[in-house]
Amino acid sequence: MEFPFLIGEQVYLRPLQLDDAVLLTEWMNDSRVTRTLRPRGPVTVQEEREWIETRTRGPQNLACAIVRRRDERMIGTAGFHGIDWQARSAEFGISIGVPAMWGRGYGTEVARLLLAHAFRTMNLHRVWLRAHADNLGGRRSYEKAGYRLEGVQRDAVYREGVYKDMVLMAVLRPEWERANRPTSRPAPLRRPRTASRAGTPAGGRVRGRGPRAARPAASARPRRAH
Repeated sequence: MEFPFLIGEQVYLRPLQLDDAVLLTEWMNDSRVTRTLRPRGPVTVQEEREWIETRTRGPQNLACAIVRRRDERMIGTAGFHGIDWQARSAEFGISIGVPAMWGRGYGTEVARLLLAHAFRTMNLHRVWLRAHADNLGGRRSYEKAGYRLEGVQRDAVYREGVYKDMVLMAVLRPEWERANRPTSRPAPLRRPRTASRAGTPAGGRVRGRGPRAARPAASARPRRAH
């Protein structure tokens, strides 16, 4: 792994670098990838370099590359922007640039990794996002990570010849902590059994060589051993 920042089971996140601009340019000119993103028009390598420089500069942004662990292949980008350190909130964004990688759980794992970092390390209180209402796969992924629907922006974007709704989703730190609270309790510690001075187990019960004899009835008189 190269410069790992957050590590998951299938993917890890590393800092976004200027050398990633060529790959990002390919993705941002693919209509399949940009269909659920904010429209930007044709993108050049220089524009992507400038975008990377903007996203990796200053305390209001956190930009990462998503890398698949099994083959070290970069498959997307994710991070926070518009971080408000007073309100302790940030907007989450993610893009899987390789269509063949959609539907494999990578996006959900990335969302969970960044939420854990936001609440445990950055001490944020609220993380939110905007998504196209008809992006059902993305919305299911966000819900699995813990996001909840907060509202709908009607006819908020114009794509493919029609106006489309946008949804607002968010997760608060107390909600995330309740959902990620450990459910299993450690087994109680048992007091070790110590031997008595006579060398018999605690409680004074002597172990015989054979099976334990049955306890005599209360009315029966025990026999004396010869």
